[in-house]
Amino acid sequence: MTAVKMRIAMGLVVVGAVLPIAACGSGGERGEQAPATATTTDEQGPPHNSADVTFAEEMIPHHQQAIALAALVPGRSTNPEVIKIAAGIAAQQEPEMTAMRAMMIQWQVDPPTVSHHGGSTQSGNQQGMVDDATMATLKTLKGDQFDTLWLKSMISHHQGAVAMAKVEIAHGESQDMKATANNIVITQEAEIVELTQLLGG
Repeated sequence: MTAVKMRIAMGLVVVGAVLPIAACGSGGERGEQAPATATTTDEQGPPHNSADVTFAEEMIPHHQQAIALAALVPGRSTNPEVIKIAAGIAAQQEPEMTAMRAMMIQWQVDPPTVSHHGGSTQSGNQQGMVDDATMATLKTLKGDQFDTLWLKSMISHHQGAVAMAKVEIAHGESQDMKATANNIVITQEAEIVELTQLLGG
């Protein structure tokens, strides 16, 4: 009987030891749920605000139209300088547009859907956008007539982009988007000078 009692006592000791461990394990599992919430927050991407989203929604179709304008130049212009700057505009703005789309996806915001020549129904504040009539006219012109209208259109287009970018720099929160906006200001202000010189020449 003494041996039986000893076995029972030992059994109670083991059970008593297991219960605190089980309790700790349960509490640990509840504690491990906190990072899931943090991960969900992280999945929303780096810090950003409504100004960043608005800028991207407006600038993506704006860039799309600049690329469409640049695509009109080969075969219509005979000026090698116009052809060169058009190629540079497309080469600069294509990766910027891709980067802005990627940032919006990180923020879990759908990038805007744009038409083949730019423009979007998601925003009505795209400054400097070329209207459909001018886009259609450009397609009918060649030589000096084309160059003149194209240069005027692109200067206005760039001026709109610079104005939009300066608003983003002033009010945006995303450091990546603000860096993109700053690059737009620097690049396109320099191109405005070149475009204006070509128009005068």
